[in-house]
Amino acid sequence: MGTFKAIRIDKADKGTTAALTQFDEAELMEGDVTVAVEWSTLNYKDGLAVTGKAPVVRRFPMIAGIDFAGTVAQSSHPDWKVGDKVVCNGWGMGETHLGAYAEKARVKGDWLVRLPDGMSTREAMAIGTAGYTAMLSVLALEQHGLTPASGPVVVTGAAGGVGSVATAVLSKLGYQVIASTGRMSEADYLKGLGAAEVIDRAELTGAAKPLAKERWAGGVDSVGSTTLANLLSMTKYGGAIAACGLAAGMDLPSSVAPFILRGVCLLGIDSVMCPLPRRQLAWSRLASDLDRRKLADITQEITLDQVVGTGPKILAGQVRGRIVVKIV
Repeated sequence: MGTFKAIRIDKADKGTTAALTQFDEAELMEGDVTVAVEWSTLNYKDGLAVTGKAPVVRRFPMIAGIDFAGTVAQSSHPDWKVGDKVVCNGWGMGETHLGAYAEKARVKGDWLVRLPDGMSTREAMAIGTAGYTAMLSVLALEQHGLTPASGPVVVTGAAGGVGSVATAVLSKLGYQVIASTGRMSEADYLKGLGAAEVIDRAELTGAAKPLAKERWAGGVDSVGSTTLANLLSMTKYGGAIAACGLAAGMDLPSSVAPFILRGVCLLGIDSVMCPLPRRQLAWSRLASDLDRRKLADITQEITLDQVVGTGPKILAGQVRGRIVVKIV
């Protein structure tokens, strides 16, 4: 047993502290697979954890980071052997279970997904929880019956991690994507990902009417609050919105009108405890339905010692696309 580099979060007199330090391997939690972590990523929830802006962390000390990709170093799980390339998202990592911003992680083998053929561990984390959540949203819309022929689809927070991947995937699948953003300076970036139209988020931030003019057949929303309420009021008859985030808040100042007068559906997307077969399907679809060139275009790289300083930027909406974290 030795030590390894990790971003450790501790309880403080006022809130929490986060710092890159040496972590004792003997303090790792129970699990039947130990992974040598190669890459992680910075998601909105990670930003909340390292800044202490919200009570994401439920035990102390905690290693931050909600997802990783790497190579199995030890395993007593029947499905995994030393050398296997794996991805792990959610399951309470970085919240209740020691997380991914570390050179080593010990987890339950049942949490792991095999890295898709032809995908590198860096690409997997360029996708990360944000991209995986975007694909879960797309799968939910497809299960609802949405097709490109149904009409336009809207993506909110489109310049962020979830929004960038959702825009790229939906456009590749043939949908007419309307991208909503608070940064109209990113219009060219979003059109490069495949957006047919870019709208200012201000169009969706006012008080929502019970029903407004029908504008889209479906959508992916990572914003919540008034934005989601407006999306619902503007969704066409029989359409659906996949809700997967709360960047603007947890409230939903809406009415039942879209549901009972237009048959609109609100599809809840949970990436944390999502069952393994659905995770495997999502990663398989990401391997085939996400243009790797576009993925490269939306990705920037930082090192482990830059995570704490970058956390506030993702909360302030100053991050475009995806950030990968090089662990070693």
